[in-house]
Amino acid sequence: TVVGELPGNRERVFFGAWVTLEDAAGEESTFRIVGADEIDPQQGWISIDSPMAKALLKKTIDEEIQVVVPSGLASWFIVDVRYE
Repeated sequence: TVVGELPGNRERVFFGAWVTLEDAAGEESTFRIVGADEIDPQQGWISIDSPMAKALLKKTIDEEIQVVVPSGLASWFIVDVRYE
């Protein structure tokens, strides 16, 4: 399904969002949530079906997310959400 309009609350994470996260060390990473057939790690595009995207969906700026990664449980804070 093609999403043709922006969500009402642009501080909340939905499909198509660019999300900037900050880890405990203060390092920032930016990801875009896309369809499973559009993933591109070089561009930071992650599948909506990925554990990271599932943790992000419907969250807002300043919320914390946690994701199980190979080294254990990792946490990030959402510092920016944008739609382009």
